[in-house]
Amino acid sequence: MRGPQVFGGYYGKPEETQKVFVDGWFRTGDIVTVDKAGFVRIVDRIKELIITGGFNVAPTEVEIALRQHPQVDDAAVVGLPSAQTGEEVVAPIVLAPDVTSSDIEGIREFVRGILTPYKVPLRIFVVDELPKSLIGRVLRRQVRDSLLQLNSGG
Repeated sequence: MRGPQVFGGYYGKPEETQKVFVDGWFRTGDIVTVDKAGFVRIVDRIKELIITGGFNVAPTEVEIALRQHPQVDDAAVVGLPSAQTGEEVVAPIVLAPDVTSSDIEGIREFVRGILTPYKVPLRIFVVDELPKSLIGRVLRRQVRDSLLQLNSGG
C-alpha cells in the first residue's frame, strides 16, 4: 500500500523499515485475494505460511476445513519443523461442546475430502482451549511455541 495514511517506518529500526518498504510501497505481509468487483480480502499472513515439501499451505484454509467437521469447534494450524519436508502441518483442535471423544482419523479423512493431500494435518491434537487475542483471533505463534516446547520435552 502507499499513501499519506501509511506510517513512515519502525521507530529506531531502519533495517526493519527498509525490509518492508519497496519503491515507496509498504509491504504489509498480508496475502490477499481480489474478486471481480475489485474487493480485496485478506486471507492470511506471509509469515504464517507453512512450507511443506516445497508447497505453501495457508493455515486459514486448513482451519476452515477443520471447523466444518461436526466434532470440531475450533482449530489452529501451524507448521512444525520436519527433517523430511521442512515443516509439517499440525493442528490442535477444540472439540464441539457436546462431543466427549473424537475420531482423529475420521477428522483427517473429512479434511482430506476438502483439501489437497499435502495440506491435511499430519498430526491433530485435542486441546481444551486455544490462546486468543482480545478480539478473539487464535494466536498461532503461541500455539506453535507451546507445541515446540512439548516436543522438546519442556
